[in-house]
Amino acid sequence: MSDAGMLKGRLLVVAFEGWNDAGEAASGAVRTLKELLDLYPIAEIDAERFFDYQFNRPTVAQDDDGNRALVWPSVVTYGPTSVLAQRLPLEGLADDAELSVSANNGSNIYVLLGTEPSRNWKSFTAQIMETITQNEISGVVFLGAMLADVPHTRPISVFVSSENADVRRELGIERSTYEGPVGILSVLSEAAEKAGIPTVSIWASVPHYVHNAPSPKATLSIIDKLEEIIDVVIPRGDLVDESAAWESGIDALASEDEEMASYISQLEQARDTVDSPEASGEAIAQEFERYLRRRDGKGDSRGPAGSGPNGPDDRRPKD
Repeated sequence: MSDAGMLKGRLLVVAFEGWNDAGEAASGAVRTLKELLDLYPIAEIDAERFFDYQFNRPTVAQDDDGNRALVWPSVVTYGPTSVLAQRLPLEGLADDAELSVSANNGSNIYVLLGTEPSRNWKSFTAQIMETITQNEISGVVFLGAMLADVPHTRPISVFVSSENADVRRELGIERSTYEGPVGILSVLSEAAEKAGIPTVSIWASVPHYVHNAPSPKATLSIIDKLEEIIDVVIPRGDLVDESAAWESGIDALASEDEEMASYISQLEQARDTVDSPEASGEAIAQEFERYLRRRDGKGDSRGPAGSGPNGPDDRRPKD
């Protein structure tokens, strides 16, 4: 674990469902962290102001008693139990409810989880920043996942970056060079940095040809990287077995689809070239040129199952 200055105070770990959450990998990681630390709601955004319900529709589900109930899009910040007593006691909290900080949360970890808002991003950001200020958050870790041209059979690529020069130096990470459309994570990151709150972004690359299913392997990779950065040991639970089952399931599908199997093989060759110790910049560039020519020769340059947002050599996040 690093001794970076931002890691010595209260940390907020953030993930949004939607555009920033391919394979539900980022939101899955935050849910795992939330359950581990036994966190409780301390602030919730007014959904009516920030969601277009024709775009982010409510869902209906059955509760444990079999009753049907609507679940509305929301954005909730969770904190240690002691925060409830100190700041925002919630209605319905039992008189004898335990309000001491969980033993597992000695590092003051908070999380924010919800659906990416569909409107009023500036006002939304201002409200989130108010929550960050009120709870004296000293650093923010943003989690995301993107669809990319990567093979499911290799370790999930994880890109860590920061806009803060001190954090980059202390953690030995890079600054993102991406230019283009962004999600709410980038807006919040910019606001936090302007307020003097350092940030880190962790992004996982999810194979675009399995974009319709959750990716426990990507969630596991995010958790592995997150554990390196924050002062919490995160149990993996069933994620290891679920990741193996996820990979085996895709293997089975590919074994019945010659075109898909060939495409995955090309992705594997490109990835192995990049990861090989002897690979030079020129060799990598040549391999990618050959890779692109092979795909273009098929007439469909995006592979047999659709398109990811980035080229095979671009693992930078669209955060």
